[in-house]
Amino acid sequence: MNATEPIRVLHTEWSDGWGGQEIRIVEEMCAVRERGVEVYLACRSHAKIKARAQERGIPVFTLPFRGNADLKTLAGLVRIVRKHGIHIVNTHSGKDTWVGGLAAKIAGAKFIRTRHLSNPINPSRLNFINSLADFVITTGESVRRDMIRNNRIPPEKIASVPTGIDERRFSPECCDRMEIRQNLGIHPEEIAIGIVAVLRAFKRHDLFLDAARILAQQHSHLRFLIVGDGPGRERIQTLIRDKRLEDRVLTLGHVENPEQILRALDLFVLSSDSKEGVPQSVIQALMMGLPVIATDVGSVRDLYNGENFLLVEPRSAESIASAIQTLLSSPRQREALARHARESVQKFTRNGMGAKIFEIYRTLLNRTANHKKGIPS
Repeated sequence: MNATEPIRVLHTEWSDGWGGQEIRIVEEMCAVRERGVEVYLACRSHAKIKARAQERGIPVFTLPFRGNADLKTLAGLVRIVRKHGIHIVNTHSGKDTWVGGLAAKIAGAKFIRTRHLSNPINPSRLNFINSLADFVITTGESVRRDMIRNNRIPPEKIASVPTGIDERRFSPECCDRMEIRQNLGIHPEEIAIGIVAVLRAFKRHDLFLDAARILAQQHSHLRFLIVGDGPGRERIQTLIRDKRLEDRVLTLGHVENPEQILRALDLFVLSSDSKEGVPQSVIQALMMGLPVIATDVGSVRDLYNGENFLLVEPRSAESIASAIQTLLSSPRQREALARHARESVQKFTRNGMGAKIFEIYRTLLNRTANHKKGIPS
């Protein structure tokens, strides 16, 4: 590419859901587009990310993405890279990483692999696709360390870039708290405790509900909110009935404006047992100035400074309930957490994320250009 030519990046995503990973991809694409990068997306025809990207004016290509060795998708990606002069292919899930990474190598583009989850990647040398990447981006520091140690990624070829949140949108001044609570049917005297997450098994909504059952027996003024949608919806509704929490738990499904729900809460909970990078929902809650209780999994500790939220052991409803009880019993501690919350995540902004990603693009492409000219990098 020449100096005046815009950087062109094709993102690939196999997933058909809409959660933190997919939101991150679209927001990242928009953030670097503001810096002059031309962005494209390749996904499956029925994927929810397709419509979300198109709403933001991002060109979308649809391919089958049937598996790691899907030759039709591989050939389609090679054609797209060559036709549109793509400089970088950035893959995101396991299946699209294989076909996307190989397509980049065949077509002469650079290959960036973004790893969103914190669960270990198979270290077998037969699982070589991550090592084949020209650069790896993780969404948390613990994921970066694990991939260096377990997957043989050279430290200079991998960086952690946590998901950035729009601090203007997620602000305590975003909306009228009392009006939203009234619309949700939350009484002024009630304490609202909520979780915002895709309804997937590793988010452990069952632990949140077990903690709610424990606390509901002791307190009559608590309301519990579950915000999100996903494959676990029916199971969660069954759990609510089985635990006789119908009058205490409000399920809202997917919401387009999570900042409004967060504004209505008094406490926020993350109950995951694995896979988290740096969770967007926790950053959002902290930006909203909420007291937060989060399980110590994945890269949650990247957000923790010792005084901005409570960390609890994972896979324990009792630990979650105990931490909630601690904050219920101490308004002063709740206020202290709320005071430190927003300032503690100022480096996790959307603008900062875009700047870091753009610099990775430039460095990677400049290194290639210098190599072709015989200039040492």
